[in-house]
Amino acid sequence: MTNNEDTWTVADRTLVSRLIVGTGKYRDLEQTAAAITASGAEMVTVAVRRVNVTDPNAPMLMDYVDPKKYVYLPNTAGCFNAEDALRTLRLAREAGDWTLVKLEVLGDDKTLYPNMEETFKAAEILVKDGFEVMVYCNDDPIGAKKLEEIGCCAIMPAAAPIGSGLGIQNPVNIRLIIEGVDVPVIVDAGVGTASDATKAMELGCDGVLMNTAIAAAKNPLKMAAAMRSAVEAGRLAYLAGRMGKKLYADPSSPLSGLI
Repeated sequence: MTNNEDTWTVADRTLVSRLIVGTGKYRDLEQTAAAITASGAEMVTVAVRRVNVTDPNAPMLMDYVDPKKYVYLPNTAGCFNAEDALRTLRLAREAGDWTLVKLEVLGDDKTLYPNMEETFKAAEILVKDGFEVMVYCNDDPIGAKKLEEIGCCAIMPAAAPIGSGLGIQNPVNIRLIIEGVDVPVIVDAGVGTASDATKAMELGCDGVLMNTAIAAAKNPLKMAAAMRSAVEAGRLAYLAGRMGKKLYADPSSPLSGLI
């Protein structure tokens, strides 16, 4: 099977790459573009409040990362209430006609875990306002189902605190979310290295989103390439179906008939 045969779809957009890459924290926009190319990603997240997408007199992300080539996913990074998130995404729609968005409403500036009450509120309004909402949330299967029922087109549970690099801390909850919803599930936050991305995909996630794991690496371009391979390997392993775990040994070669 080739990668081209294994696509996934979110909000009527069909993609081959299951790696979504953020555009913040890089040395400059040249490095941002190079890392995205190395990652093979087709969708990139953009923090509307931090990345220049509106001022033509300053370096603009669109000059380096072509919005005709990549699916831009404006997000609400830095928003701590529904009102700020709504204002930010409406600005994004005005600036670039973007309706596919990533909603994240943070609870505090220490853990950066989501404020779910404000997230539910913002999600309901955005969906009614015609946005296609991919939503950052905690690892609660019940809350994830509620977000799907509101109309969110993808569920994006945190695997660990944003930027922590701790890896997948909650595989059981992630798996329960995957089994409980009928929209794509994308691990968002906590990935630190390639094996973390592989683990997320082996759980059955539709994709993995990361930024710091690549941007904060000693060599972001090599890490981007590693993440590309890791996501592909994890997806293939999930599709292959791993062997069952056993308490005792099971020899690869039969012991009967030995000379």
